Amino acid sequence: MKNETKKEVIRIDAKDRSLGRIATEVALVLQGKNNPDYAPNKEPNNVVIISNAKKMKVTGNKMEDKTYFRHSGYIGNDKNIPMSKIFEKNPGDILKYAVNGMLPKNRLRAKHMKRLKFD
Repeated sequence: MKNETKKEVIRIDAKDRSLGRIATEVALVLQGKNNPDYAPNKEPNNVVIISNAKKMKVTGNKMEDKTYFRHSGYIGNDKNIPMSKIFEKNPGDILKYAVNGMLPKNRLRAKHMKRLKFD
């Protein structure tokens, strides 16, 4: 029988907090670095739930200047979408992009991202 750790639900309130500060905290928890039995190859049972994502702060001129790049694979079909448009549509997506960039680029990244939920 495996040594299963119990599922831990961590709630984070994003109201009046900076995007990067929230993203670093979430990335550490999703990797399990807050647990005493941390191992880089182990999938922890932490689930992170973010509330008030639309009330988080984005500092500087990022809303106007920062763009997210997407490409369909066809020639000349690249899209640069400004952060402000994505924030209007779904503010959680911006946080997902930030956390995704902070997680290690390995096979566990998709599993880690599945445990990030929004309220």
